[in-house]
Amino acid sequence: MAAEAATQEQSKAAEEKQTNCLACNKPIKKIRRYYRNGKFYCTKRCWMKFIETEKNKGKEEEKK
Repeated sequence: MAAEAATQEQSKAAEEKQTNCLACNKPIKKIRRYYRNGKFYCTKRCWMKFIETEKNKGKEEEKK
């Protein structure tokens, strides 16, 4: 049982904390962060921008 607890602690430590916005790559401050779909963005605008770029990538892959 001790081995299971140790592996769980290692997996938690291995997970990296997201520090930058996925859309604009600015550092995310605790006061001003926008959480959607398991990811952090600096504002709602960046979240919408990220969604649009993901849609465009999907369309480009379909054309190929």
